Amino acid sequence: MAEEQTVTEPKLREQPGKTGAVKRLRWRRRPNRLLMLLTVLGPGLISAAAGDDAGGIATYAQAGASFGYQLLWVMVIITISLAVVQEMCARMGAITQKGLADLIREEFGVRWTAFAMLCLLIANGSTVVTEFLGIKASVQVLAGEDTWLVYPVVPLVAFGVWWLVIKGSYRRVEIVFLLMALVLLSYIPAAFLAKPDWGKVLHQTIVPSFLLSGGYIATLVATIGTTITPYMQVYQQSAVVDKGIQPKDYTYEVVDVYSSSILGNLVSYFIIVATGATLFLNRITVSTAADAARALEPLAGPAAKYLFAIGLFGASMLAAAVLPLSTSYAVCEAFGFERGVSRSFKEAPVFQSIFTGLIILGVLIALIPGLPIISVLINLQILNAILLPVLLLFILRLVNNRRLMGRYANGRVYNLIAWATTIGVSAMAILYIIISLVLPLFGISLGG
Repeated sequence: MAEEQTVTEPKLREQPGKTGAVKRLRWRRRPNRLLMLLTVLGPGLISAAAGDDAGGIATYAQAGASFGYQLLWVMVIITISLAVVQEMCARMGAITQKGLADLIREEFGVRWTAFAMLCLLIANGSTVVTEFLGIKASVQVLAGEDTWLVYPVVPLVAFGVWWLVIKGSYRRVEIVFLLMALVLLSYIPAAFLAKPDWGKVLHQTIVPSFLLSGGYIATLVATIGTTITPYMQVYQQSAVVDKGIQPKDYTYEVVDVYSSSILGNLVSYFIIVATGATLFLNRITVSTAADAARALEPLAGPAAKYLFAIGLFGASMLAAAVLPLSTSYAVCEAFGFERGVSRSFKEAPVFQSIFTGLIILGVLIALIPGLPIISVLINLQILNAILLPVLLLFILRLVNNRRLMGRYANGRVYNLIAWATTIGVSAMAILYIIISLVLPLFGISLGG
C-alpha cells in the first residue's frame, strides 16, 4: 500500500490526575471526526454512482444475459483495481492541491499533455454519448421503443442539464439525481428473489474462467472500460482539490474512495447475478433497455420497467452533467485557458465550446433513428478500455514522483496492483483488437 498514507493524531498521554480531562477531550473530538467524514464524503460516491450509468448497466446486463455468472470473477479483481486507481488520484489531489491535467502539463510538457487530453476528450466524449443514449433508453422503456417522444424529450433534457450547470443550480439538484440513481440498488434484492444457484455464483466469483471467443473478450473488455472509466480519475482528483482536502484530513477521503468503489461495484455485481439468474437461464438476449429491466421483475413485477427507467434516468443525468463539465475543466486546466461556468462565452470560449459541444454531440448521436442502443453502448465502453492505459501510465508516473508526492508516493503493494491493472487492461485491449479486427482480415472468426 502507499507508504504512510495517513497522518495520525499525536497520542494523548494519560498523566496522573488528568485521566478524566483526557477522556472528555477525546469525546469532544468524536463529533468533529464524524463531521469531517460527512464533509469529505462525496467525490467517490458521485463518481461511483455515475459509473453505474447507461453504459455500465448495458454492459453488466449483457455480461449476465450472455455468459451467466462467468464474468463475476472479473468484478472482484476490477473492484480492487478501481479502488487503488481512484485512491492514487485522490491522494495526488490532497498532497499537490492540483488537478490531474495540471500535473501532466507541468511534468510532461505541452506535447504529451496534448496527447493525454486528446485521449481523454475521445474517451469522455464517447461516454457523454452513452449518457444521452441512456436518457433516450429510459424514455423508450416508459413509452415504447418506437416512440416519437425521444425527439423532443432528449434535447429538452440536454438543455436542462446545460442550463443547470451554467446557472450554477446543478449542485442543488445533484442529490435528486443521485437518489434516482440509487434506485439501481434494487438489483440487489432482485438478484436474491430470482433464486440463483448460489453455489455456482460463489464458485464463479472466486474461480476465474476464460473463453477465447469474440463475444466473451468484447464483453470482458467493455466491463473493464465501464468500471474504470477515464473521466472518473480526473473527476476524483479535481473534486478533492475543489473541496480543499488537506493531508491531515486525508484518512476520511480514503474511506470515501474505498466505500464508494465497493458500493458501486456491488451494484454491478448483482446486476450480473440478476440478469444471469433471469435472462441467461431463459435465453433472453439484451438487445434493448427493456430487456435489462426484466431482471427486476422478481422484485417489482410489472413495475420493473418504471423502477429501471427512474434509476437509468438519474444515473444518466448525473453523469451527463459531471462528464462535459469535468472534461472542459481538465482540457482548459491543461493548457491554461480561462475556465468556469460563471464566465461568458467571450471570457472563456474554449471552456464553453467544449462543454456545450459535448452535450450537443451526445444529443445528435442519441437521436439517430434506428440506432441499436445496447450495441453502441457496449462498443463505447470498449473504446474507453482501449484508451484507459494511456491515462493510467501518466497517473503511475506522477504518483511515483517523490519530488511531487514525498512520503506519500506509492509503495510496493500499490504499485504492484496498479501496474498489474495497467498491463492487464492493455493486454485485454490488444487481444480484443486482434480478435475483432486482425483475424477477420485472414478469414478467421472466433465467434460469440
